[in-house]
Amino acid sequence: MKQIEATILGQSYMLACPPDGEALLREAVAIVDREMSAIRDAGKVKARERIAVLTALNLAYQRAEQAHAPVPAPTANTVVADGEMDVEHLIRRIDSVLGPNGQLL
Repeated sequence: MKQIEATILGQSYMLACPPDGEALLREAVAIVDREMSAIRDAGKVKARERIAVLTALNLAYQRAEQAHAPVPAPTANTVVADGEMDVEHLIRRIDSVLGPNGQLL
């Protein structure tokens, strides 16, 4: 497995990276660094461990919030060539119907 070097909050980390996953991992590192820096720069929390926990909670909350957000109805933007629906939009609609446990009933 490939390894990449990443910097988060000024500290360097060596991270294992799956093949073809470097761009996504670097994007994740950038998000974590940005969120941790924002908490640190707000000035109320100084301990790196507490900043990391607050960042993890914020990101988890955002993800949970997205998972429970209603899926918008199809618009002209969801229709692609030859009148086919955008596959990503259909997957989001199916996921919203199945619910958090992935089952219909």
